[in-house]
Amino acid sequence: MASSASLTDAVRTLLTDTPASALPLTYQQVATALELKPPRTIARVTQALEALMHEDAASGRPFIAALVVSRRGAVPGQGFFELARTLERFPLDPSLQQDAYRNEFAQALANR
Repeated sequence: MASSASLTDAVRTLLTDTPASALPLTYQQVATALELKPPRTIARVTQALEALMHEDAASGRPFIAALVVSRRGAVPGQGFFELARTLERFPLDPSLQQDAYRNEFAQALANR
């Protein structure tokens, strides 16, 4: 995985090809599946997921990045929610974001 673009494509392919029963994946599972080597494996996964969110927002698709979660809490990291708000996909009110995430996860699962 030399370029960030190829990593972004590889992450999308992984999430598209993974059986629904195996989703969501953790950030570490994505890094392991793509055979990323340290340093910064999780950071590179996160950057690829953020790029996917920008692509999906521009194309009107559900965020495929919703299919990747933290091993703590079984939801994406805070950066996912912040970017989803910035991209005007999630409400600003934090109390509404868990429902927005569950909806986004279901749509991403159905539309991959």
